[in-house]
Formats: sequence, structure tokens, C-alpha cells
Amino acid sequence: MQKLVLFTLLVGLTAGAVAQTTESNIASEPAISSNGPVVAGFGNKLPPNGHPTEMKIAKEVRHELLMLPYYSLFDDLEYSVQGRTVTLSGSVTSIQSETRQDAERVVQKIEGVEKVINNITVDPPAPFDQQIREQVYRKLNNAGGLSQYFWQAAPSIHIIVRNSNVTLKGYVDSIGDKDLAGITVKEIPNVFNVKNELQVIK
Repeated sequence: MQKLVLFTLLVGLTAGAVAQTTESNIASEPAISSNGPVVAGFGNKLPPNGHPTEMKIAKEVRHELLMLPYYSLFDDLEYSVQGRTVTLSGSVTSIQSETRQDAERVVQKIEGVEKVINNITVDPPAPFDQQIREQVYRKLNNAGGLSQYFWQAAPSIHIIVRNSNVTLKGYVDSIGDKDLAGITVKEIPNVFNVKNELQVIK
């Protein structure tokens, strides 16, 4: 009986050590990050060597964020996954402020997620910034072949405006399209500064 008890205890300790080691290995690996706003059709590729647990969680996070009903091209939702912790970042407009809470809520429900850190910011209400957002969208949508990046429900180009400063985020499939987008926005009156952070994904 004593041997049986000792054997059972040994098996339990070994299993616990293996589980602890696995979790430790996950936590010590670099976080899987979206590297830009979550969009449909472009970018957001998962690294080939990621840990299976993190890979699964990252895939689900991306899916859930894309499915948010009010996530628009004027918002920037990004994420990173390390172990079983998901960190949300980026920004949303004050018009879509509920998206911040919705993002945290849907990610928290994903199987395997133990903790969600919500660093998404809400841009202050600014009617003039909203006018610029709409101007930038119209200009880009009518410039060359850039309209293709706005066909998806979650467009590949995201337009972030704060205090009349414009940041372009997202993905295009050529350097030419990236440059065209930047030049087009710089021609818009009342835009103070343009930061072109579009990534080229061929």
C-alpha cells in the first residue's frame, strides 16, 4: 500500500513538473504579435515556429476581433499573445468607443486565455478630425488602384487621425501603392502631418 501511494505521488509530481515546464517554455518565448491593425485578406500572418498554444489563441483572437460589429477602417486594433495572456492595443474613435470593451469581452471568452490586458485607447471626440477621416478615405478610395484595399469588410488600410495628424496603417501589396497613399494624403488641406506606416505584403 505504501509503495502504491508513493508511486501515485511520484506520478502526480512528475505530471505537475511537466505542465509547469511547458507553461514556462511558452512564457519565455517571444510574444506572437499582429504587427499592425487586424485586417482581412492581408498581413497578420502567424510565425511558423510559434508555440501551438499561442498559435491557436492568436488565430482565435484575430478571428474574434475581425468579427466585431463596429470595428471600422478608422480604428486600429492590435494584439500580442504570450503564454495564455493576450494584450490588446491600438485605438478606436470615440464614436466606436464600445469596441474597446467588446474586444476585451470576446477575447476573454476564448478557450485557453487566462488574462486579457486591455491597452486600447479611445480617441477624444473631435468633429474636425472626423471630417479629415472622411476626406482621407474618399481621396484614397479614388486614387489609382487603392480602392481595392477598401473592398473587404475589414479594409486593409486603416486611417488614424488625431489632432489633424494622419497615420496610415495596414497592408498593401506594392511599394508603389504605399507611396501613392502617402502622397495622396499629403495633398489634403488642413492635414498637419502624415505618417505612412503601411506594410508591403506581396
